[in-house]
Amino acid sequence: MNIILLSGGSGKRLWPLSNDIRSKQFIKIFQKKDGTYESMVQRIYRQIKETDETAKVTIATSRAQISAIHNQLGEGVHISPEPCRRDTFPAMALSAAHLTDIQGIDPEESVVVCPVDPFVEKEYFEALKALSVQAGKGEANLVLLGIAPAYPSEKYGYIIPEKEEKLSFVKTFREKPTAQKAKEYIEQGALWNGGVFGCKLKYLLEKAHELMDFTDYQDLYDKYDTMEKISFDYAVVEKEPKIQVMRYAGQWKDIGTWNTMTEAMEETVVGKGIMDETCKDVHIVNELDVPILAMGLQDVVISASPEGILVADKEQSSYMKPFVDQMDGQVKFAEKSWGSYRVIDVESDSMTIKVTLHAGNSMNYHSHRHRDEIWTVIEGEGRTIVDGMEQKVKAGDVITMSAGCRHTVIAETKLKLIEVQIGEEISVQDKEKHELE
Repeated sequence: MNIILLSGGSGKRLWPLSNDIRSKQFIKIFQKKDGTYESMVQRIYRQIKETDETAKVTIATSRAQISAIHNQLGEGVHISPEPCRRDTFPAMALSAAHLTDIQGIDPEESVVVCPVDPFVEKEYFEALKALSVQAGKGEANLVLLGIAPAYPSEKYGYIIPEKEEKLSFVKTFREKPTAQKAKEYIEQGALWNGGVFGCKLKYLLEKAHELMDFTDYQDLYDKYDTMEKISFDYAVVEKEPKIQVMRYAGQWKDIGTWNTMTEAMEETVVGKGIMDETCKDVHIVNELDVPILAMGLQDVVISASPEGILVADKEQSSYMKPFVDQMDGQVKFAEKSWGSYRVIDVESDSMTIKVTLHAGNSMNYHSHRHRDEIWTVIEGEGRTIVDGMEQKVKAGDVITMSAGCRHTVIAETKLKLIEVQIGEEISVQDKEKHELE
């Protein structure tokens, strides 16, 4: 089974845990059997592999998310990076070209495309396998997975099948409606359009070449910023006359807000948090190393991270975006392929950061023009290279780099350090990379 997972943009509806770099699918909030936590992308990738260990998974995403994906899934996962944002049709066209030109997959094979962030169980992935098989038969050019609606929702488009059977040809589509219209559609047997479909890989490529001017993967990648921003639904699905829909009635939740996220959480408290017995339907998600106490609250979510603290009615939290847009946009936590960093303190002429490097990883060899840096190793062992001079470091060691000094650190074990930046102009742009001789 070939699967393309669409990993979308940053989003701010799960602030303060999501930011311009850390999208909602990378938040580790779902508890596993061993007591540790995993993110949406880790959960769905694990579930796919548990259902079909031979499945070939490709993640279509922006370049800004590559480091986080490697951090959470390892270096071996296939990634089709977008040079810039161009909506779902160009992203899927680029992914299809990646599968054929880079991965060498036969265009006659079927492929399933789905979003990375639904909350689902094993039956969903069994449905994806069935969708892939049906697409391979060639009875229709596209086979959609239609979600049996739980209620009349204004959030989704609707698929109206010709028949009530599990597999049917599609009669028509309906755009996101009013609640009253949604109720009428459901009475007609309509299904939610969850953005999941299967087809032969060659169909995606044919549509891409029909609507875009490119020769191969590299050519499309190079001219990607000139492509029209358009969704796959508008560009292809609504114009395709030969579509089937496969009915799916299992668990499926579209997690995009705190309201829906807390519905999917098995625990009411993640991190340091306590609530008294008068609290009802309250969730605490705390990434800070300080406790949160909740008393006498109902239908509230409390979330804390280095980005800020949210205390909100769950329903009202869906409308936070314009308020978050007014806040300081500096990212204070991010996961990278080499590890992660967390901003601890910011002053007008200094910044303090906690850096964690995975064993065997290192920072780029780089320098800064406008700031000095002091590293204090607090855990693990490794090596530093400062202006070409290499030395071993361990917990308790302090390394000082003046502005202009070239430096890096290599983690031999898991390595944690406190980095203090001092200077009149501290900026993420003040970084020049160098080749390590």
